[in-house]
Amino acid sequence: MGTTASTAENPRRITMTPAARRVVEAAARLFYERGIHAVGVDLIAAEAGVTKKTLYDRFGSKEQVVVEYLADRDERWRAFLAERLDAAPPEPGEQVLAVFDASREWAAELSPKGCSMVNAHAEISDPAHPAHPVITGQKQWMLALFTRLASDIAPERADALARALMLLHEGALVAHGLGIFPDAIAQAREQARALLA
Repeated sequence: MGTTASTAENPRRITMTPAARRVVEAAARLFYERGIHAVGVDLIAAEAGVTKKTLYDRFGSKEQVVVEYLADRDERWRAFLAERLDAAPPEPGEQVLAVFDASREWAAELSPKGCSMVNAHAEISDPAHPAHPVITGQKQWMLALFTRLASDIAPERADALARALMLLHEGALVAHGLGIFPDAIAQAREQARALLA
């Protein structure tokens, strides 16, 4: 099994073969729709068109499948956001609003049930789980992004501004996933705009 080294911030990853890619794609769909604990390796293997032995030979455990699912989702989100930020006006305030715009677009297309990291954390709160660093790392990365942008807007209060933006963003993702009220992310964007004014 091809793997990369593991650290607390960067868990071990496997080298993707076509069969492994099918497993991750099937697991991603099933985990997101049904929940991580509700989906077993038998169902993932069947949906991916591989044997359970192939799944275990490639991944070693269901936990590693979860790592790959979340890490893949995180990588795709970061690439998606980078494209949107590159296309947005370069002013820091506009970049902040572009984060909310990107999240709204991503949520509409790919996350009708809310943030996959938040949903996964509801099931995986044990810091010893190999996927836990993927979940928390994604949120730390978002806070670092908001902090960088806030530093360009208001250096003297960058940390407080970044945390406020993060709270608006994450709260909007949760409200979106729960369907509490329509277009929560757009409303959070307007709150962010007011905060930046």
